[in-house]
Amino acid sequence: MKVNNAEFIISAVGPDQYPVDALPEIALAGRSNVGKSSLINRMINRKNLARTSSTPGKTQHMNYYRVNEDMYFVDFPGYGYAKVSKTQRASWGKMVEKYMAERDTLRLILLIVDLRHPPTSNDKMMFDWLKHYDLPLCVVATKADKIPKTRWPKHIKIMKQELGVLPGDNFISFSSELGLGKDELWELIERYCLPSEEELADEQESQEPGEASQSQSEDTSEEKVGPDL
Repeated sequence: MKVNNAEFIISAVGPDQYPVDALPEIALAGRSNVGKSSLINRMINRKNLARTSSTPGKTQHMNYYRVNEDMYFVDFPGYGYAKVSKTQRASWGKMVEKYMAERDTLRLILLIVDLRHPPTSNDKMMFDWLKHYDLPLCVVATKADKIPKTRWPKHIKIMKQELGVLPGDNFISFSSELGLGKDELWELIERYCLPSEEELADEQESQEPGEASQSQSEDTSEEKVGPDL
């Protein structure tokens, strides 16, 4: 996808602040400091629209970024940071869970993990939760540039095995520094968010007979009026 425009919209803390324009939404979930903001910036070709932070756990809201007037990236609060209180973590968890269970415009959830390390217990819990509720999911393993390319297959195998990724599940290796996985991820997002040419053609065809029938009905009604008069 060619990104012509991207902008930050809102840091939402509840449904009353979510956008109401019904655009498709791509949610990003992952532990604190895993690289969600860097991934967004790479995908939209901007250096710092999504602000990265050296302080894990700083993002406490759901940050909405609108892309091309076509869709939103929704950056969830990072999970698993010990210095955040249990009360705050519970509050974030309820907000995110409610969003994922009830948001009609949600089209795909990107579970962001760190390819350098085995998945955390929170990564596994999130993956299992999403699979249990059969939510549209892609695991995106970031920071691939931080390990030698020859070790990528080993790390990918460990990540898939420990998460429980099955054949056919969406899984993409990614590097915000190198742009690795960017095109593949955009292709996946487009499949979930944008209507295909066939769907557009079918929609147009389905509208045309209705228009023709309406026109024919109008002509027929006019013919019937004549004799009665």
